[in-house]
Amino acid sequence: MDDPNPAAAAHAEPGSRRGLSESQILLIIGAVQFINILDFMMIAPLGPRLALAVDMPESRLADAVAAYTVAAATAGIVGSTFLDRFDRRPALLIALVGLVAGTAAGGLATSFGELVLARMLAGAFGGPATSIAIAIVSDVIPAHRRGRAMGAVMGAFAAASVLGVPAGLALAEVGDWRTPFFAVAGAGLVVAAAATRLPPLRLHFTGTRPQPTSLVRMLSRPAVLASYAMTFTVNAGAFVLLPNIATFVQNNLGLPEAQLKYLYLAGGVVSFFTTRACGKLVDRVGTFRIATAGSLGFVFVTWIGFAEPGVLPVDTHLLACMYGVFMAFMFANGVRNVAYQTLTTRVPRPEERARFMSLQSAVQHIAAAAGALLSARVLETTADHQLVGMTKVAWISIVFGLVLPLLVKNVERRLRAGARAEGG
Repeated sequence: MDDPNPAAAAHAEPGSRRGLSESQILLIIGAVQFINILDFMMIAPLGPRLALAVDMPESRLADAVAAYTVAAATAGIVGSTFLDRFDRRPALLIALVGLVAGTAAGGLATSFGELVLARMLAGAFGGPATSIAIAIVSDVIPAHRRGRAMGAVMGAFAAASVLGVPAGLALAEVGDWRTPFFAVAGAGLVVAAAATRLPPLRLHFTGTRPQPTSLVRMLSRPAVLASYAMTFTVNAGAFVLLPNIATFVQNNLGLPEAQLKYLYLAGGVVSFFTTRACGKLVDRVGTFRIATAGSLGFVFVTWIGFAEPGVLPVDTHLLACMYGVFMAFMFANGVRNVAYQTLTTRVPRPEERARFMSLQSAVQHIAAAAGALLSARVLETTADHQLVGMTKVAWISIVFGLVLPLLVKNVERRLRAGARAEGG
């Protein structure tokens, strides 16, 4: 299923003006992912401030998150019809510029409705940016080293927590809630400038002109559908919880607002190093074992931290409990993300990677929107701004977490069956 082309081929094509190394290409792609994920993630920790600024009930924060994901999903579906027809570099640049515009628009919002529209604009370009970035990694890195590469690129998720989210909260304290939006938009322009140094990326073309696989033909393969089911499960289970964690630990458990940026910093540091190490383990011991370990850890932390928080001595050891839970949550979620994302890169053929990843981005965002919208309907806000119903939300996430290892095993089995069929 995977092409053996080394990274050097990606920047040794006729007409290439830049001889970037594999590590330099991964660095740029990691920066793209950092900006994209940071733009998406910063809404949740800014939630209490945004609620006051745009006259939004805290329980409706998930709707603002869902606006991004619905737009990203729609863009992913549309993008799947044409992205494999173009050089990946200009496609990535267009997506980055649109993402920057949407992020800046969020900082200019004066009402909840305007904020939702701005998030939809950011999502419409952020979704394709993710799919194109992962397609580039799959083009450039051979299959036997792709786990390590995906771990490095997905370290951007952790880096957004280590540096970006705490910095965004600090900027909001120094300025106001708009400051992080403008800062991320400015950083996005810098990354877009760096991305112009990428070489032409046309390895997915099967001839002098691109010949993408028929969408119907691609979707007829069982491994593709099984991969999308796995993707939906991971993201729906995570985003039932993620948009509400900051509000829950502040308003329900009493975590001081000043501690929130340090909480995300601690969780991000753990996730940054573990995702990179996890990528190497995926290459060595396989996806299923790593995904299972990450899923079991995710289930346990979700249970003890959100389904049954009374088990923890939060009354006497609030900070220790919250830091421990959040660091473990980020660790477990990062482990299973690296495992399943690495597995998905083995599913598409080279000439259909952008199409496959674009649809996968759509599935990711549909799942995230479904999880966020579901939590918004389950949760209620009391007069003192506490969230009611978090236990139900946590158990929904736990069920999704228990299903993931079974789906990972199914995808692996279908990939082996497909390889035998093509080889025989």
